[in-house]
Amino acid sequence: MGIVSAMSEPASDGRLRLLVLFGGASAEHDVSCVTAAHVLAAADRTKYDLIPVGITRDGTWIRNDKAIAALAEATPALPDALEPAGTEVEPLLEIAGTDNRPTVVLPLLHGPHGEDGTVQGMLELAGVPYVGSGVLSSALCMDKAMTKVVAAQARIPQCRWIEFRAGTGERAQLVERTIAELGLPVFVKPANLGSSVGISKAHDAAELAEAIDLALRYDEVLVIEEAVTAREIEVAVLGNLTPEASVAGEIRPGSDFYDYADKYVNGAAALVIPADLPPEDSDRVRELAAATFSTLRCSGMARVDFFYEEGGRGWLLNEVNTIPGFTPASMYPKLWEASGLSYPALIDRLVELASQRHEIRSGFSVDH
Repeated sequence: MGIVSAMSEPASDGRLRLLVLFGGASAEHDVSCVTAAHVLAAADRTKYDLIPVGITRDGTWIRNDKAIAALAEATPALPDALEPAGTEVEPLLEIAGTDNRPTVVLPLLHGPHGEDGTVQGMLELAGVPYVGSGVLSSALCMDKAMTKVVAAQARIPQCRWIEFRAGTGERAQLVERTIAELGLPVFVKPANLGSSVGISKAHDAAELAEAIDLALRYDEVLVIEEAVTAREIEVAVLGNLTPEASVAGEIRPGSDFYDYADKYVNGAAALVIPADLPPEDSDRVRELAAATFSTLRCSGMARVDFFYEEGGRGWLLNEVNTIPGFTPASMYPKLWEASGLSYPALIDRLVELASQRHEIRSGFSVDH
């Protein structure tokens, strides 16, 4: 099926068709819905024909008719969260549209089946430009274990860790190995999930066994990391082949660590922007963030998270998020706002980068 590309003839009103994908089948469904509501409210409707498409928890694609109707109003009253309720659609037909207007897809899908290269692969096959990283980078950055393998090869500093796959050993043996190699406490994480879902901090062998069981409820691969006494510093990166790094920001958790409740429920965490760092340290972490972005072949956007072990090893890579939280209160847009790029302008820039990347990739020869 042919899909309308960014190089198609513009619509009669000159607006680009921006299809916003949200929801999804992962445990981060609700976070994605909230993000989409804010993006739709902030995007410039004189530039974009906004098409909200939700993906239900069972994988059904739904055009959000209520949101579309609200957007048609002079002053749209969008809900705080967009439940994917409306008219069921065929994914490729919805992406293509029925008119010959330029289209860009903005995936706001967190976690598996959205941030992990699956949707990106579908969009590549369809030939439509989309915001964010491609298949390889999306899959790589979603898998925390593989991110660490590639980062280690590139000599990007990080904390000590162990990877475990279900079926490759007994839990009791993993507990013993972890304590022997990493000590306690440790963090246990599902390899392919975000928003701190399924993450636990274990202080003893019993907690470690429970944490392993919890993580394996969400993924067959888990990562166990040493707990470090360090500041949590994040940098927003924007670009394709020549990425730009924002000012650095600091997360000061309201609980033992920056967990799901801290992020989305009680709002107890403090976001300090810019982070209180000496100029040389700020420059170094921004350089590391851009280098990590390029090493992992990211495109468009990513938030690169670090630990700063003062008086110790210095900067340690934590993780990379290729579809970071995108509400106005989220770290990624707040970092860019502090760097001089407003929320609506950030959306514009991401759409431009998506079109540029698509045009370059579309120009490669397929001849033998």
